[in-house]
Amino acid sequence: MRLSNDVFILGTGESKYGELWDRSLREISVEAGLNAIESSGIRTKDLDAIYMGNSLAGMISGQENIGALMSDYAGIADEDVPTLRIEASTASGAAAVHQAFLSIKSGEYDLVMVGGVEKMTELYGTEMIDISSSILDREWEAFFGGTPAAMAALSARKYMKDFGVGKDVLAAISVNDHKNASMNPIAHFSNIISLDQAMNSTPVAEPLNLMDCAPQSDGASCIILASESYMKKEGKEGVKIAGNGISQEYFALHSRDSLYSMKSTVSASRKALDRAGISLDDVSFAEVHDSFSIYGIMALEDMGFAPRGKARDIVLSEIGLNGRIPINPSGGLKAKGFPYGATGVGQFVEAYLQLMGKAGKRQIADPEYALLHSVAGTGSTSIVHIVGGE
Repeated sequence: MRLSNDVFILGTGESKYGELWDRSLREISVEAGLNAIESSGIRTKDLDAIYMGNSLAGMISGQENIGALMSDYAGIADEDVPTLRIEASTASGAAAVHQAFLSIKSGEYDLVMVGGVEKMTELYGTEMIDISSSILDREWEAFFGGTPAAMAALSARKYMKDFGVGKDVLAAISVNDHKNASMNPIAHFSNIISLDQAMNSTPVAEPLNLMDCAPQSDGASCIILASESYMKKEGKEGVKIAGNGISQEYFALHSRDSLYSMKSTVSASRKALDRAGISLDDVSFAEVHDSFSIYGIMALEDMGFAPRGKARDIVLSEIGLNGRIPINPSGGLKAKGFPYGATGVGQFVEAYLQLMGKAGKRQIADPEYALLHSVAGTGSTSIVHIVGGE
């Protein structure tokens, strides 16, 4: 059954992404939330619910029950606003938006805050590698030494061998991200890099180099979602969430048909486009989940922007802000940053800014629709949203 109640992004807010050594999990969450409240011109007491996306706070920060923590520290604990944590690995932020979207679509709520947060730099070294590997199959991947970088490297090696692709194609994703992030004031990295620098950076997991891997970032993002009836009643302007799709496949990489295709992304993107009533040709720009450069390549092919093995034809020349299909105008996971629970929500922040014409130096000319793609782990879950339109 499809419900007719449309959902709109009313306002957004973010903290800085990066190594925020002197700031706590709760501080950056509240900053993003208050910025979103101010952007929306609403009052906290008007909120019907809050959904918080978070992946690893229990292990990294020793703090579970994130929803209650954020509600309390934001000063709204006595306003009886139900607050829940949503966890879906590295897609936790997008999953929180998905749940909030459904709660409004159903008619249950009219005004919902969605936040995403992660504090990744409180641990380091082998301890952090072990914790980040919990997004994999612990028994059959991580136990035998598999890490997120190692699993991505397997996909990259197979892809490069089968299609005769060089490291320059992977590196082009990171070069584009850094160029865009240099114009994003909240991005983790603001430095522009060359193709040569990306290709010859420090090895991490052959064939992936340091510049093929998104950083471990701290950061928080927040959006306010509202029903169509609320928008009309209050005379507000916003950006419509036109469609979405969420799909699932095998958890462990070795169980899948292909090392360089995520069936969940193929399915989720088709669902989202169908529900939005548009084709891929209508998409003005995309934010893709490029925690590793190979995943950016795979996403472009899985979603249909390029045929299998042919992403090189667009990444070397057509994904810039003025290109045929701008990719990651925010700077993507590689350069804007990769706080696990926040990135999915952060993609909506970028979509809102672009579609409202508020993206500053990285503004895309006359965008109509944005495609937002978020992945859990190595692709066991993919969530795709289409934002924009009338």
